[in-house]
Amino acid sequence: MIVLLAATFLIVIWLITEFSAMKAAIRERTGINNETIKLRLQAYERLTLLTERIALHNLISRFSNATLTAREMKNTIIDAIKAEFDYNISQQIYVSPDAWRAVSNLKEQNIYVVNQIAANLPIQATGLDLSKHIVDYLMNNQKGSLNSVVAEVLNFEAKKVM
Repeated sequence: MIVLLAATFLIVIWLITEFSAMKAAIRERTGINNETIKLRLQAYERLTLLTERIALHNLISRFSNATLTAREMKNTIIDAIKAEFDYNISQQIYVSPDAWRAVSNLKEQNIYVVNQIAANLPIQATGLDLSKHIVDYLMNNQKGSLNSVVAEVLNFEAKKVM
């Protein structure tokens, strides 16, 4: 009985050692190590922050100014979206193509929405008018903002890395 227990114990230790060695070999061959995982997770973190920073409701609250015209407000919002995106463009090498596509689509959709709403305003409209119309659009169109969808994609992808 003791010999059987000892043999079982040795087999279990041997299996654990073999699986650990196999796991290390796979990581070495695929180039996955703790540093790579850390960089990928940081990229997902930065893109999640980007997603929040270019959310239209956040941009409006950040740039709302009574002295701006609608055109100036539109340009300010679009410039901010592009600057945030450009600042984080290098993160695409660390994330999946689907995650990067989602972030890219969010940028394009937000610029499109701002342009479309601004185009429908009268020439003398103020920045506050533009802000109000964007907020109304977001409140009346549940699918009007991709932010939550993109955040979920990034969260899902990051969990696969961990």
